[in-house]
Amino acid sequence: MIVVAGEALIDLVPAGPAAEDELPALLPKRGGGPYNTAVALGRLGSPTAFCSRLSTDHFGTALLGGLAADGIDTSLVQRGDEPTTLAVAHLAADGSASYSFHVEGAADRLFALPAALPDSTRAVSFGTCSLVLEPGASAYEALMRRESERGTFTALDPNIRAGLIADPDAYRDRFRAWLPYVSLLKLSEEDAVWLARSDDLVAAAKGWLALGPAAVVITRGGEGLTALTREGARIDVPGVAVDVVDTIGAGDTVNAALLHRLDEHGALGGAGVELGGEEWRDVLGFAARAAALTCSRAGAEPPYAGELG
Repeated sequence: MIVVAGEALIDLVPAGPAAEDELPALLPKRGGGPYNTAVALGRLGSPTAFCSRLSTDHFGTALLGGLAADGIDTSLVQRGDEPTTLAVAHLAADGSASYSFHVEGAADRLFALPAALPDSTRAVSFGTCSLVLEPGASAYEALMRRESERGTFTALDPNIRAGLIADPDAYRDRFRAWLPYVSLLKLSEEDAVWLARSDDLVAAAKGWLALGPAAVVITRGGEGLTALTREGARIDVPGVAVDVVDTIGAGDTVNAALLHRLDEHGALGGAGVELGGEEWRDVLGFAARAAALTCSRAGAEPPYAGELG
């Protein structure tokens, strides 16, 4: 089983273009980086559990229902009567999304460290707002450290939301402190530049690899994906051409596709990733195809296994 730990929220997405001087109508959509990753894993056919805290309000109930609809184990989901986090999406002309967040007093911030994960857990995935907003962030961090020390494969996608990070330098320090407990670090080119404060991402990735991860995967939008490994290998695959509707959920789909395909190659059995170049090209190519399908439709709608052949 792959466990995805982190927030679930409601994205408020523009329903369409607005008239001049008018605000667009907003549609509520299930979202949150970890939530989208769990849904994508379920749709790809990986046995998946979601580990989070959801509100008992209407939105929280809808989020729980979405997980169940894609066959995701919700036994690790905590509940509370606090409201659901809201993320208001702004779509640029190229389909890229930026967000503003309504997070004060929200249920997902009160996540508590679970006593244990299922014995069948082979990997745990972390990321996004859940590792920023306290007190839940410290509980997720404790889960990461505990599971890594047990020998569980851990994946991290920081998925930076700079507007939520009050002290960027302190966050960068905290990020580096996580890396000894991370097996696979995946991040976007933009996030890598923000974290490294440099455009030399190969040098940045080598520095991160030296702290612990077996591999770093950097997504480059339509240009494709790059993997760099602790052994010094670099593997590049091109992106898949597609008419982009929006990019919501594309990075989360990559997270899921990487974990799903790594599992198919038997690479989630421990804390490392031991793959050859051709296997890495297969993993990255699969992730590129999956992300392209997500970008071809509105909102975070990851593909099902049957759509990828």
